Amino acid sequence: QVQLVESGGGSVQAGGSLRLSCAASHYIACMGWFRRAPGKARERIATIDYYASINYADAVKGRFTISHDNAKNTLHLLMNSLKPEDTAMYYCAATSYRTCPLRIYGTHDYDYWGQGTQVTVSS
Repeated sequence: QVQLVESGGGSVQAGGSLRLSCAASHYIACMGWFRRAPGKARERIATIDYYASINYADAVKGRFTISHDNAKNTLHLLMNSLKPEDTAMYYCAATSYRTCPLRIYGTHDYDYWGQGTQVTVSS
């Protein structure tokens, strides 16, 4: 079992930045971030795998940066140029696959989830 604990959510104005963190109880090969906006399905937005390969959803490419601190088993998501449409509950997810599953709505591809952290962007 892997426990995931997110932190760093909050409220910010459009154009601002936030940094999310996800502390894992121990190392796991693939970690990523999903989000669920009101009235929408949970979607994958960024992943980093065993080979340090990174993938972003088109909606966040160029604005969000995912990184992993191997020494601390902690995943980060730096979110810049935030937009109101980024408002959502953000979830950390993980699986033992060395290559991260990349389906946008592939929540069943991930075995471990954090409790979520809210991000609210006002216009």
